[in-house]
Amino acid sequence: MEGKKIFLTGGAGFIGTKVIEKLINSNEIVIYDSFIRDSLSTTGIAGHKNLTVIKGDVLDYEHLKSSMQGANIVCHLAAIAGVDCVLKSPLNTMKVNVIGTYNVLKAASGLPNLDRFMDFSTSEIFGSNAYKVDEKSITAQGTVGDTRWMYAVSKLTGEYFAHSYYSEISMPTVCVRPFNIYGPGQVGTGAIKIFIPKAVNNEPITIHGDGSQIRAWCYVDDMVDGILLALEKPEAIGESINIGNPQSTTTIYDLVERIIRLANSHSTIEFKPIHYTDIELRIPNIDKAREILGFEPKVSLDKGILKTIEWYKLNKDKV
Repeated sequence: MEGKKIFLTGGAGFIGTKVIEKLINSNEIVIYDSFIRDSLSTTGIAGHKNLTVIKGDVLDYEHLKSSMQGANIVCHLAAIAGVDCVLKSPLNTMKVNVIGTYNVLKAASGLPNLDRFMDFSTSEIFGSNAYKVDEKSITAQGTVGDTRWMYAVSKLTGEYFAHSYYSEISMPTVCVRPFNIYGPGQVGTGAIKIFIPKAVNNEPITIHGDGSQIRAWCYVDDMVDGILLALEKPEAIGESINIGNPQSTTTIYDLVERIIRLANSHSTIEFKPIHYTDIELRIPNIDKAREILGFEPKVSLDKGILKTIEWYKLNKDKV
């Protein structure tokens, strides 16, 4: 991908920053972000000549629209995410993730040279027990009164919006569903992002629940490969696609033990009750990504954890 103007909402976040690192030398990049979370500052690209940074809110439609002018590719990553943030403010979660997504789609629909619009959804749309779910699997949420599902509902609504723009006006949209992404530079409240600093510092590591929850972990470089393929392949237009690594499936307890072992840590493990509805099982089927994108995750769980540990040791003062 060369010579494009790429506009990323939430581009200063973890995944957005990694995408920008791959594309910035050959493209014009515009970040539109509130900077509530910031991975950009931990990289060397913040002052790159091809990068424009705009502080903005996706709820501010006019500012968003004017900032997006001339873009060929729009990647919508901005969202309220993380269990604690969602539980703290479900109303803001719904506003940003639903109205914000609509604003970004509406603004992008007026671009004269739009090659691709990418919406970032979530694996949480599959509910609390998601075993080898594919893109045709039924989505499942909890009861209306359970705040835990606000995030999943809001992101699924964004997918419906994106697909509606595709089906009604042939807007070249694609939705990606990330499954438990981790790696160097992660911000927010991801499990590996929390566990690794604790292990490196030989501090106790807390597991919420009994640790039997099952996840499939995808290293961020593999996720970025999937994103770039979905931006470039014409077969991706109009589709929702799972991106993850089912080979890196493990329980939370085993994950913590791996991190302790790979970090040569003396951390102990503590258990605490869960104060929110948890997801017991989440493993993707990625056959569709393989078939239409040629996607294949390459980084094993141990290798990805080691890379993340080494990054953290070198960047303690930045996180």
